[in-house]
Amino acid sequence: MEYVLTATKTEARAGSYYDKIWRLYDLTFKLNGYGRSLDQYFASHPPPVSRGSRILDAGCGTGLLTLALLRAVNFPVSITSLDLSASSVTATRKAVSQSEGRRRDVRYLQGNVLSLPFADNSFDFVVTSGALEYMPLEDGLHELARVISPRGHLLHLPVRPSLTSKLLEIGFRFKHHSPADVLQKTANHFDVVDHYKFPRLQAIGWSKTALLAQKI
Repeated sequence: MEYVLTATKTEARAGSYYDKIWRLYDLTFKLNGYGRSLDQYFASHPPPVSRGSRILDAGCGTGLLTLALLRAVNFPVSITSLDLSASSVTATRKAVSQSEGRRRDVRYLQGNVLSLPFADNSFDFVVTSGALEYMPLEDGLHELARVISPRGHLLHLPVRPSLTSKLLEIGFRFKHHSPADVLQKTANHFDVVDHYKFPRLQAIGWSKTALLAQKI
């Protein structure tokens, strides 16, 4: 597969690209109902975390998943929001500061998902959406698995093939991975717990699914 903005451990053109378009990205996801869809998902599928859990939002963008987690979890946790794009990390920090809830639960970091600046087994729960489409899937999953503690969980919101995802690929310059490839490579590192399909009437259902997996 050819990646338009392929990230590697030493080169991350996607980061500089999102530094330029983060306002468009942020506006798009504020208007299309993704946040509400995530709230509904977490209401019926509570995050597998407990008080004090260490959570990583890997490729946080402008904070969509970070904010949804803060709304869904009603006890103190430790969330690290990481992205290649410094502008996106700044936008996440601003969004959290303007939200209600536990702002102190979140720290912010610019970094590369393929070369995470964390020790092995650093997190209990990792969430990622829209990041693995910019890199070789096996490499990304391997690095995420490295930083997840034994029996910890990964929530991956992969892009599924559809007309909407084709348009998103053009607009945001990524390539989706096939559902079969996502499941196969996830199974190399995790036990798949649930593969949720968002309702088609929800905006997020036009382009994504939710794959919850537990580290082997």
